[in-house]
Amino acid sequence: QVHLVESGGGSVQAGGSLRLSCAASEDNLAVMGWFRQAPDKEREGVAVKTIITDGWTRYADSVKGRFTCSRDNAKNILYLEMNSLKPEDTAMYYCAASRWTYTPPSMSSSDFTYWGRGTQVTVSS
Repeated sequence: QVHLVESGGGSVQAGGSLRLSCAASEDNLAVMGWFRQAPDKEREGVAVKTIITDGWTRYADSVKGRFTCSRDNAKNILYLEMNSLKPEDTAMYYCAASRWTYTPPSMSSSDFTYWGRGTQVTVSS
């Protein structure tokens, strides 16, 4: 069982920035990613990053150019740097991981096995 622990959420005004972190309990993973879910909406992929291959990183169109996903391999920590935040970015953000992946990696939540409990991001206008 892989344990994922998110941190870094909070409340900011539109245009602000936050950095989320996800600490994984082990490094025997093929892919890690960030998903988000707003009230009454389905969970959606925000950014995913492969670990075992050449480091594919994919982003949702809604966050391209504003969010950056990176990983500290030595510490097994996945980051999500979020800039130019908008009210529509408000959601619970979840870290996810799997021991297998497609190339390019899937952004479907059904293709991820392990999940953190989430961290809330609230962006006010």
